[in-house]
Amino acid sequence: MGLHNFLKEYIHGFWDYETPKVMVVKNRTLGVIYRASCLYVFISQKAYQESETRPESSVYTLMKGSAIHGDEILDTVEYAQPSEGGDVISTILRREFTFNQRQGTCAEHFNVANANCTTDSDCVEGEVNFSGHGRRTGRCVQYYNHTFKTCEIQSWCPIEEYAVVREPPLEEAINFTVFIRNSIHFPKFKVLRGNIKDARNKRDIKRYLNKCHYDEERDPYCPIFRLGYIAAQARENFSELCNTGGVIGVFINWKCNLDLDPSHCKPTYSFRRLDLRKDLPDAGYYYRFAKYYSKDGEETRTLIKAFGIRLDIIVHGHAGKFSPIPTIISTVTAMTSVGICTIICDWIMLTFIDKNEVYSERKFDEVSKKKRERYSLNATQFHLSPQIPYPQSSATSTASAQTILTCQTAYPCDQSPRWPSAWTPHHQLWQTATASQVSVTAHFDTVLMLVGIKTGKRKRSLWKSLHKTVSSL
Repeated sequence: MGLHNFLKEYIHGFWDYETPKVMVVKNRTLGVIYRASCLYVFISQKAYQESETRPESSVYTLMKGSAIHGDEILDTVEYAQPSEGGDVISTILRREFTFNQRQGTCAEHFNVANANCTTDSDCVEGEVNFSGHGRRTGRCVQYYNHTFKTCEIQSWCPIEEYAVVREPPLEEAINFTVFIRNSIHFPKFKVLRGNIKDARNKRDIKRYLNKCHYDEERDPYCPIFRLGYIAAQARENFSELCNTGGVIGVFINWKCNLDLDPSHCKPTYSFRRLDLRKDLPDAGYYYRFAKYYSKDGEETRTLIKAFGIRLDIIVHGHAGKFSPIPTIISTVTAMTSVGICTIICDWIMLTFIDKNEVYSERKFDEVSKKKRERYSLNATQFHLSPQIPYPQSSATSTASAQTILTCQTAYPCDQSPRWPSAWTPHHQLWQTATASQVSVTAHFDTVLMLVGIKTGKRKRSLWKSLHKTVSSL
């Protein structure tokens, strides 16, 4: 039964209509809390500023460093892609080589779908498997030095999976540096800023850039970053990145208060891994390229599969400056809307101040059909008489109002109810309602509602006064 009653009340209450009610609370403490909360939100959210969130941005990157890998010396040209820089730059940390590839025919790799065969009929001539390495010739051949057979293909041979040579990762790349130059323009405010520290002349800037490395605490305005520092800030292990590769986002955030001097407009940096994690099969970052040469008069290539770190430079900008229009709009909105300040003050009022439930009784009203019926009058007790002349002056209004109601035999006319003086400005409304000799029940609620709205603060007292007068009949 408890659950049944709960569901019944919930379903009935779901269709209730709620409308705001204005209640003025004469409490100095609550008023101070409300205004202080509005002022705090107004200042902390900078509601007095005009803002711009889509700035124009330019990014230039440059990677520096060198390393000795076996007998090979690697410099920027070898491991940095692209060499001209941009908002995306990558560095090679590990390579896999397939040497001496030439165009010809060879056996397909056995992991390719439908590549294994026993006779030529198992291989369809001209068929291309997009997960394979080339076009099938229709022959079934021995897979290099193994005993089983696969379909023959036209491709660069030998295929990568068979002849690949893997080299160890380039651990020395942890000390490679990336120079990131970012310029940002807020066209609405005509402000142009850069992420390089301000200096008196170019020589001082060059001297500063030759020795600085970015550090959030010691040197936050240096645009040169170590790869090891970037990986650590992104919470990644550099050795694992060397094996699988990865994509890291470098976020440059500009949050500028242009009410201050533009020199205070400085960027902040954050770093985060953008690609899928290393525990997934397709995780990491790699790409392929080839070096071509001629050998014995035939075109030959070395295929290189490169694993590395790719840096995506992502710029966000927000600038604000004082403007009278948003100040006026925010002020009016704060005074009229129901926001967080109103919610906080309502909670304080109902929880800590409303000890005797005085405020809660006036704040929450429930209006239902049963409650309205208590204020309805029986139409058979008395009727309105339109023949009674309407009083023309305030001096005679009280006397004339006594005769507006014509009583039946059970109620002598000298005992008819008297009208409250507050109804005097609304006699015309009452006369209109009584012009057709309709019953009080038909217009009683409507007239009282309209007059109650007109009389403002005396709404409740007028209602009770009239109800008391009618009840005394």
